[in-house]
Amino acid sequence: MKRCLTVGVVLAALCAASTFAQARPPTVTNSPGYDARLKESRSQLGSSPTTTAPVNAPVAQPKRSKKKHTN
Repeated sequence: MKRCLTVGVVLAALCAASTFAQARPPTVTNSPGYDARLKESRSQLGSSPTTTAPVNAPVAQPKRSKKKHTN
């Protein structure tokens, strides 16, 4: 009975300790300078015209497969 109680107390302590550990890497926190640069770069991207392919793009020809000859 005493051993079961000890195991229960240890498990409760581990569960309580895990709720206190809220460690975050420094990349998660907000950075005003980075946010400002990101906003500026996004606004510049939005104002520039986006093209997916050049106007005179070459057309890709399908490749011919080699025919297998039987002897």
